[in-house]
Amino acid sequence: MNAFAGLRLAVGLLTIVPVRPPDTIGRPQARAAMLLAPVAVLPVTLVAAGLGWLVVWLGAPAPIAGVVVVAALAFGTRAMHLDGLADTTDGLGSGKDADAALEIMRRGDVGPMGVVALVLVLGAQALAAGAVLGRPSGWAYLVVLVSASRGALVLGCMRGIPSARPDGLGALVADSVPLATAATGWLVLAAATVWAGMLSGQAWWLPLVGVLLALAAVWWLLARCVARLGGVTGDVLGALVEVAASVLLVVAAVS
Repeated sequence: MNAFAGLRLAVGLLTIVPVRPPDTIGRPQARAAMLLAPVAVLPVTLVAAGLGWLVVWLGAPAPIAGVVVVAALAFGTRAMHLDGLADTTDGLGSGKDADAALEIMRRGDVGPMGVVALVLVLGAQALAAGAVLGRPSGWAYLVVLVSASRGALVLGCMRGIPSARPDGLGALVADSVPLATAATGWLVLAAATVWAGMLSGQAWWLPLVGVLLALAAVWWLLARCVARLGGVTGDVLGALVEVAASVLLVVAAVS
């Protein structure tokens, strides 16, 4: 029951797909939503990859197809992870104490550092996505990569990692996922990524390197946020997703 409720919560929270929310939203449902995030985002990733494949089939340059993919993903997820990346960058880059940094992140505006982060991340993702789409079964590889990036949410919600605020999404999901469960989830995502990479013509070790580098990057950012902010917030979780997606896509673009 919690798994089904968690899937509905994940779809409604992380995508624009209309779904009736669960009758009860507590920590069990929120934990299930974070674990099932890679599955919940599949409808959006399939549409985005399909649009990108169509653009390539029509003869447009690969970078244009990549831009279409990134735009479709942003629209299909309400750009919430991108918003989290910008806010987290502004908060961490402010040089202020935890309370002041969290207040900066709570505001709706985006500062110069957040803008730069968005430009760099979106540019890298678009170029990499275009390169992936140009390969055999590249659309399938792209679907797996974007879905796998949502595994970053599980790392941000592991036991022992507190919430930086007493309220909000971070407080609901922080410290909720056992380490063994997080490790199992990432092993499954790694296996899927390696399989999809090999299907597209990559050597088996390249997708594995991508997963390991994504884990390292996510863990570094997570540790930085815990040290500077005192824990995670919804914005931090979104930033983790975008960092994971960027690393996975860039490595996947390597021939």
